[in-house]
Amino acid sequence: MSYIRHGTPVFRKTSFAFFAAGFNTFAILYCAQPLMPEFSREFSISPTTASLSLSVTTIALAISMLVFGSLSEVWGRKPIMVISMLVASVLCILTAFSPDFHLLLAFRTMVGIALAGLPSIAMAYLGEEIEPKSLGTAMGLYISGNAIGAVCGRIISGMLSDYLGWHIAIGGIGLISLVATLIFWISLPPSQNFQPRKLEIGRLGKSLVDHLKDPELLCLYTMGFLLLGSNAALFNYIGYVLIAQPYSLSQTLVSWIFIVMIIGMFSSAWTGKLVDRHGKQKILIINLLIAFVGVCLTLDSDLFMKILGLGLFTFGFFAGHSIASSWVGQRALHNKAQASSLYLFLYYAGSSVGGTVGGVFWSIFGWGGLIGMIAGFLLLALILSVYLSKRQYRYKHYDVLRPQNPVKQTSRNP
Repeated sequence: MSYIRHGTPVFRKTSFAFFAAGFNTFAILYCAQPLMPEFSREFSISPTTASLSLSVTTIALAISMLVFGSLSEVWGRKPIMVISMLVASVLCILTAFSPDFHLLLAFRTMVGIALAGLPSIAMAYLGEEIEPKSLGTAMGLYISGNAIGAVCGRIISGMLSDYLGWHIAIGGIGLISLVATLIFWISLPPSQNFQPRKLEIGRLGKSLVDHLKDPELLCLYTMGFLLLGSNAALFNYIGYVLIAQPYSLSQTLVSWIFIVMIIGMFSSAWTGKLVDRHGKQKILIINLLIAFVGVCLTLDSDLFMKILGLGLFTFGFFAGHSIASSWVGQRALHNKAQASSLYLFLYYAGSSVGGTVGGVFWSIFGWGGLIGMIAGFLLLALILSVYLSKRQYRYKHYDVLRPQNPVKQTSRNP
């Protein structure tokens, strides 16, 4: 099999294509997050209801990825990803013309369905086409594109909304995403190692169940749920805190708080290189601890400490997601796109659940209650990472002790 190797021109083109793809996906997905306080004002809805502008998108994305991941085993990788990006960009532009919150939610749901064609397949493409020892770097660059998209989507929409209204803000993100789609289509090489399969629903269903029976994959899926659930809960409601007393920041200034997401670009790429050298188990645990410390720092009333805490959490979050997602691609021995789509299903389901349930904690218990919920999520993710590390140690220890070239015993007649 011909693999794409780090340092070659085709590796750079592939990395650039997936950087653009990550930008497209996350800019569209998260452009509504800084607009939630404006939705609350314009449509006279609660923060929890306003959070549905993100939650309905992520749950539609999560469910649809199970379908697209399986279909890509039959139809191929690149065509579905290109169509997905194009349709999502057009729907994002149409969302800008929503006259009420109900229609906005309908468009955001369709956006989630359309977006599903890219993330459910991207990790499978990288796992098939990139040389194994370069996979950590490639995955880190893809996650970096996610981070840049998340930052720009939030900042651009927040600033445009402050001066021109949320309609222009969402429409502008859609136009930028069309450009990213063109870059992806031109830059990404066609699959070389993809082997198409017949559409056999029974076999695909069986392989889906097999993935869920794997203890390590199940731990990674749960970890993805907890990670993005924590992220959505934290960033959905930080805007409400900073706009209110004693901070009283403008929408533009609050949108610039999301610049901390840029840290994810560096943490995921840097962590990918560390994983290639030192292994994923230790690096994963370290980054989850960093995220936990960061979220606890946001309890401080000082604005600088809050932003520092957001930065540390973001560092650990993106690094942890980069490791867990690439681990799924390595662990799954068959139907890698389907295994990846299962991870992302629970990952984005975590955003919907954590983002909405976080609103309940925020409404009843305030910021301290919300941070308590997020800290619980991260502690559970840390427990899972330690469990995975112990399993990996047992496998390695067994391989060392097992005879490498056992001599076959034969019997001879006297």
